[in-house]
Amino acid sequence: MYFFKLSLLLASIYLMGCSAAYEEVKKINTDNPKTFQEYILFNYQENASFEAEEMHDWNSAKLYSEKALRAFNGDYIYPEKIENWEIPKNKIKEIEIAYNNLISIYEEAIIYDPKNLAKAISSLDCWAEQEEEEWQTWDIERCKNNHLIAMHNIYNNLSKEKKEQKKEDEKSQKKEIKSQIAIVTQNEKKELMQIIYFDFDDFSLSDISLITLKKFLAKNKKDLSRFIIVGHTDTKGSNDYNLVLSLKRAEVVKEILISTGISEKNISVLGQGEDNLAINTPDNTKHPANRRAEIKILN
Repeated sequence: MYFFKLSLLLASIYLMGCSAAYEEVKKINTDNPKTFQEYILFNYQENASFEAEEMHDWNSAKLYSEKALRAFNGDYIYPEKIENWEIPKNKIKEIEIAYNNLISIYEEAIIYDPKNLAKAISSLDCWAEQEEEEWQTWDIERCKNNHLIAMHNIYNNLSKEKKEQKKEDEKSQKKEIKSQIAIVTQNEKKELMQIIYFDFDDFSLSDISLITLKKFLAKNKKDLSRFIIVGHTDTKGSNDYNLVLSLKRAEVVKEILISTGISEKNISVLGQGEDNLAINTPDNTKHPANRRAEIKILN
């Protein structure tokens, strides 16, 4: 009986600690977030509220509340390390890839896209937590999709930022060179239609990439007649290997276009390997924004 009462007492103390962190987080006003820490706070506040109010999962509510409070105090928040979770072996590889992709763009994204970075971090924790629990399949998919969409947005915004920087650099060059580059930039803007991203050393389409591609085709294929698909890689690996991989990425996108009724004769594919990087990196460097296929119009 003594040990039973002691267990109840310890459990009560633990729950009070969990509840205290959550009650503190609930009081913080997260309207109109603007900084990385404010976006993180907002997202983890939502996660904590869901776990506490709807799921009555105080362990998870405590984790999210404490990360929200750390953000409120100015800390830079990262996703939980994979070894902190007890994820089934058949699920852990996909989450490890997602974690490594996020960490690889963290420092750039915190400057250029803090909103989506905060969403990617909080939803990756949510995804890992739900995989650990292994029963709320609808929440697994919700958190996973939120993470992948946020990462897709980050890749796009990082690429746009680099292009804007390039334009600013071009403006500072000599007048005749600047004029020639401006024409090239204008042509690229007209041609670029859609970007699809891939995991490291992979040419299969994720569910999010497939949905993005099909939405694009449903919206535009009636107005577009001829396509060119250009595959790209990052600089990790040899030039020859990356050239083949980039072509495989273009080919898998081509198959999707054909499956939607677009004639093969109207589709051209090209693999550029690690040439024409979206984000300039040193050789032998992984970067998820460079692992892509671009769909363009042929003029």
